[in-house]
Amino acid sequence: MHVNGTNYRTVWMEKSSVFMIEQNLLPFEFKIYESHTCKETCWAIKTMIVRGAGAIGVTAAYAMAQAFMEAGSIDYVEFAKAARAEIEATRPTARNLFYATERVFNAGMLCFENAADEAEKIAQEDVDACKKIGEYGNDLIQDGFHIETHCNAGWLAFTNYGSALSPVYEAARSGKNVFVYADETRPRSQGARLTAWELKNENIPHTIIPDNAGAYLMSLGKIDMMIVGADRIAANGDVANKIGTLEKAIAAKEFGIPFYVAAPTSTFDLQCSDGSKIPIEERNAEEVLYQQGPDRNGIMHEILVCSPDSDALNPAFDVTPAKYISGIITEKGIIKPNANEIATLF
Repeated sequence: MHVNGTNYRTVWMEKSSVFMIEQNLLPFEFKIYESHTCKETCWAIKTMIVRGAGAIGVTAAYAMAQAFMEAGSIDYVEFAKAARAEIEATRPTARNLFYATERVFNAGMLCFENAADEAEKIAQEDVDACKKIGEYGNDLIQDGFHIETHCNAGWLAFTNYGSALSPVYEAARSGKNVFVYADETRPRSQGARLTAWELKNENIPHTIIPDNAGAYLMSLGKIDMMIVGADRIAANGDVANKIGTLEKAIAAKEFGIPFYVAAPTSTFDLQCSDGSKIPIEERNAEEVLYQQGPDRNGIMHEILVCSPDSDALNPAFDVTPAKYISGIITEKGIIKPNANEIATLF
């Protein structure tokens, strides 16, 4: 991605430090966060300094590599096992995290110097997969399409390119005129803050819409297709994604609008038979009750936006059954969301 004339990845590693774009500050401030230790990197994942399926996975891979670097020669096996457990406890829904830690852990067990190499390999695979998703997904987009998105599944959610936004970027680069309706995506507003920021950087026409406006726009014929990302895809094609995805899929089905999921194969969990088996992360109620942002003078504030003394429920994800999904765009092609076609990917 290009920011102020410089090309960045969302997350990368130099020596023993992990660097990542501090996503909690966007779009108001662009800053790079440096994590020196595995524990610091775990904290960055948990607090959503870095977020998004692919970016979480790559960051987890780097955290696992850091653990091998930090481990002493006598107890490094037990140290690495404990670190892996700590990394995997940060975000329980994202499949890419577990995929990455397993690969780096196994590589490090053979020879601890292999861990960093394996983490870099995972990062490059993430970049390559997302680029291919863009190429395959572009074939679905016609000139003049109006596309709705939910949450952020662009550059910031992966090492580069993104999943749901990668086809949009590829379509624009190929000369197609596209317009994006970006769901705000409460409570953390990843669509309003992150997707809109990315689209602005790419000079793609867009507007932010309230989360509850999608069905209305669909009913007016203003949406040609919808593309979302995924945090975990079960073996039968059920998809866990940011909370609010399910209701969008139901509305799209009602109004005959194609609803696509974009995700690399690292997001699939063949050990998970269906969506009911996917663990759903419950986050702090304060994310719902409070919002952060700058005033007119650029000074950041946190303010209460809900009724005082009320509690809030904050599930981070929901599960969309396969029957609502038109297709899944992967780096190996576009498939139908069923067990037989998913099996052909592996």
